[in-house]
Amino acid sequence: MSPEPATARLSFVTLEQFLEQLPPELTMLHDGGSGASLLRWVEPSELEDPTPYLPEGEFLLTAGLPFLGKGGSAAKVDAYVQRLVEAKVAALGFGIRPYFDAVPDVLLDACRKHNLTLFEVPESVPFAAIGLEFSQLLETDNARVFRQLAETNRQLMRAVLSPRPEHELLAALVQRVPVWAVLVGADGRVRARGHNAGGSNGVEHSLLSPMLERLLSGSGPRVEMDGFEQPGSALVFGHPLRSTKDANLGALILGSDGPLTPAQNNVVQSAVGLLELLFRQRTSGSLAPSQLATAVLLHPDSLASGSTKHVNGLKDLLAQSISSTRSGQLRVVLGIRVDGAADDGPVRELLQWRRLFDTKLVEITDYGFAAITRFKVDDSLVSDVEKLGWRLVIGEATELLGLQAAYKRADSLRSRVVTTGKSARVDEVTWSVAGLLGREAGTLLAERLLAPILALEADRRDPLLTVLRGWLSENGSWDGSAKLLGLHRNSVRRQIGVLGELLDMDLNQAQVRAELWFALQYVDELVAALPVDVGSTT
Repeated sequence: MSPEPATARLSFVTLEQFLEQLPPELTMLHDGGSGASLLRWVEPSELEDPTPYLPEGEFLLTAGLPFLGKGGSAAKVDAYVQRLVEAKVAALGFGIRPYFDAVPDVLLDACRKHNLTLFEVPESVPFAAIGLEFSQLLETDNARVFRQLAETNRQLMRAVLSPRPEHELLAALVQRVPVWAVLVGADGRVRARGHNAGGSNGVEHSLLSPMLERLLSGSGPRVEMDGFEQPGSALVFGHPLRSTKDANLGALILGSDGPLTPAQNNVVQSAVGLLELLFRQRTSGSLAPSQLATAVLLHPDSLASGSTKHVNGLKDLLAQSISSTRSGQLRVVLGIRVDGAADDGPVRELLQWRRLFDTKLVEITDYGFAAITRFKVDDSLVSDVEKLGWRLVIGEATELLGLQAAYKRADSLRSRVVTTGKSARVDEVTWSVAGLLGREAGTLLAERLLAPILALEADRRDPLLTVLRGWLSENGSWDGSAKLLGLHRNSVRRQIGVLGELLDMDLNQAQVRAELWFALQYVDELVAALPVDVGSTT
């Protein structure tokens, strides 16, 4: 297999790389062999059990507060370290002072027992400095990887425009990702192959027949997996190439010696998307090139680091496609099909949206359509579209280089439009979770999550809601919420316990807390609508 490509990592650095950047005063007391581990973040925590809040690959920092008093017993410390190992923490850094003058022997013994990398952090090195160093290293690494990804996407786009686009696409793919590749048509016959110089050529085509049958007979986006003993084929995975109506047009099958990294998967997904567009071009006639252009403008990073000449050329093509000028403002519009909308087929729909928005840049999508237009999309046009059984997300005015960001902002509102059944304008939305969720979806969330509490009589319901809101606002701090609520901390603990049983939820989980917090933002409206004589659940 060829050496690891430049796009091998994304958003990660190894523990070994990180340690090279840290002050030499840090002392490794035990090497757990995690130097090659990928770090996600550096996190200080003095919780007795921080693992519910830690992602895999964390460098955890502690000043030893969990080990004071009874927490310093051998059994408690051993359990603490075991939990960290089970959570796949990469390393533990122990800060000297204010609680300890040296790393406790019981902690060192536990780390040796469970093979967790342990560092002693002197008083002269603040935890904040360690976190800042990691952030800077991560930012530098990410910038390099994203530049390489942008160049890879440009290479894939050049392949699409070549005389033999499918063959050139596979050649570009295997150059950037350590895989062999086979492209087949809807009939199961091989259309193109690709492999690295000196790498595996793949497996016999007959061995791929079961996977091909699953790929070409199934529906929806999916990945089929298999594996073989031949070199470079321990992991074989296949992607279907689908039409806009989910017809199977072919498949891309790739093989490697192991799982791909996030960056490599990014390249693969770009290649799959472009191959789908190429296959659709042969089935959609002369309408497909405009869909290809729309997808290229909205999704891949094809504009990153482009020359002025290249960008101006795209602006000219764009202006011709939307009957505008090079400097004219653009707007992304998403159309969402709702109940009652007629299905006129992709060709008729495409022509209809082209006509209404005066643009050739329309893409038929699984939820409806995406378009780029010069129109401001006034209320009368929105009304005309809604009469056809559709709802719109209207993006804000932008320019060529801002189209991808404008599309992402518009796309983030699709779920809100589906939930509320109302069209939305990006420039009129409050950009917060509550704002994006909307009143209807918010009250529905509150009604479902808090139903057991809302069913109680007011004299039980209201105090419980108050305690839950106060406790969550203090991030689950018993002392903080007790002070805020004017209650004893044991009373808060008792009532939170009652709430957990009543809601049948684990209130120690961050996701549960977040959902309850959002639900509480809408509960007052529900309470106000309840009848005065709400019955008891007892």
